[in-house]
Amino acid sequence: MRAAVAPEPPAERRGLPPLPGVLRRGELAAPYLAAERAGDHQRAGAAATAAADRAVEQRAWWPADAWAHRALWHFEQADMELAAVRAARRIGDIRVAAGDPGSARRYYAETIDEARDMGAEREQGLGALGMARAELERGNVTTARKLGRMALDLLERGGGSAEEVSAARELIGQEKEVS
Repeated sequence: MRAAVAPEPPAERRGLPPLPGVLRRGELAAPYLAAERAGDHQRAGAAATAAADRAVEQRAWWPADAWAHRALWHFEQADMELAAVRAARRIGDIRVAAGDPGSARRYYAETIDEARDMGAEREQGLGALGMARAELERGNVTTARKLGRMALDLLERGGGSAEEVSAARELIGQEKEVS
């Protein structure tokens, strides 16, 4: 009786939905679709990353976001933890660039959390730096500066580049004494 009255549980999704038609027609879709058909998650993730980067160059935010999400999914399927962390950070960066820093925070938090679990301090620092920038965009200066300090510490310990360390220092700014 219960089976006849109770609603059916939602169907479990086992993979990605089909690539939207508008993205299937681009030149960047061919290597991705070939890798996806072959079940080669590593190659599909790399192709989706390249497509996301190209879309970012063109300031095409929706396609960049869609490609970056596909890259993240494929890297997770391939157990490529570091690549997945970087893909999550890329999504955050895309969201901030597209003017949606609020939704970027989720991806930066994922980056920070996963990178911490892996012991990847540089990636954790880059996630903190991205989140700091998102908070600054949202007008949360104090939070942005705290995250900037965290990013600076992690980047210095984790071997961040001089440019990355400098970006964290710049975000923190300097305290000025008020008389």
